[in-house]
Order: sequence, then C-alpha cells, then structure tokens
Amino acid sequence: MFTKNLKNKSNPERKEYLKQLVTEFKETKSFDAKQQVLANLANFAYDPVNYEYLRENAVIDLFLEEISKEESTLMKFALAGLCNLSLDAENKDYILHCNGVKIIFPCLSSQDEDIVLSAITTLMFLVNPASKAEITCEEIASQMVQLSHSPCARIRNLVTIFIEDYCTKEQVPSINTSEYCVESPNAAD
Repeated sequence: MFTKNLKNKSNPERKEYLKQLVTEFKETKSFDAKQQVLANLANFAYDPVNYEYLRENAVIDLFLEEISKEESTLMKFALAGLCNLSLDAENKDYILHCNGVKIIFPCLSSQDEDIVLSAITTLMFLVNPASKAEITCEEIASQMVQLSHSPCARIRNLVTIFIEDYCTKEQVPSINTSEYCVESPNAAD
C-alpha cells in the first residue's frame, strides 16, 4: 500500500509511514527489526523531500542516540543517515546544536571502515564558518593524522581531502608533504 502512495512526495502517507518506522524502531525488541528500520530511515534521509518529515519525527535525535550507544551495526546505519541529512542547512544547524561533533568523534576510532568513512564525511558536511574550529580542533586533527596511515585507501583519500580542505599546516605539521598537499614546516630543508 505505502509503496504506491510514497511515489507522490507531498503525500501525507509518506509522513505517516516515517512516523510508523520511528515508532516501530522504538517499540520493537527484535534487533533484526531495529536494523531494518534504521536502514530504511537512513535511506529516506537521502531524499531532501523527506527532511521535514524526518525532523518532525525526531529522526536526527534517534540517529544521534544510536551513534552514542556504540553498537556497530546500528551505529553504521545511524551514521549513514546522519551523513545523508547533514548537508541541509537546517539539519546541519540542529546536529551541531545537539553536540553532533562530540557524538561523531569517537566513530573515527572504529574498526569498521564504513563507520570511519561516514564519520569523516559527516564531519566534512558539518563544516561551516561557525563550526570549523570545533571540527578541526587539535583532537580531531590528530585523529585525522593517525587515519592518514590507515591501510584502507578510501580512508586515506578522504582524510587527505579533509586535511587539505579544512586544516591548516599548523594543525597537521607531521603530515608527509610527498603524500599530501599540506606544507610541512620542514619542507624547505
């Protein structure tokens, strides 16, 4: 029933369906059902048409809460959903207001490459003039330097973009300039 009705993006059934997903996530005791529902919510977060409905149903709060719980499978879906939502200015402001950077930061230390990639990408999407200092603070910049040595090429490449686009050479002096475009203080030697 919902599949046909959801094609009309302004249809009230879409809002109701998202509300039902949130309710199901909160009420179910089944871990598998929680995974499926959270994955569905993350997929809905990809479409800007859903942003208002997701905000009305406190899905950003749900994603942030699941990231904080540190259960890797749910964290992966929640972080992917948050990443999908974070380019929107209103969502970005809300995530930042809810201490999203502090909540996302521990994800940079995950053993799961997808979680690390989503965490880096989300932090990049959250950068604005007001949040840049927090997102490029010493603690996060230091973690990015560590991640620049990851065996995963996707992580190394994304970290390179983060460092080049958002960090200063003073923040990441230990980066090897032959690998990155960030100047080292000893580059002239």
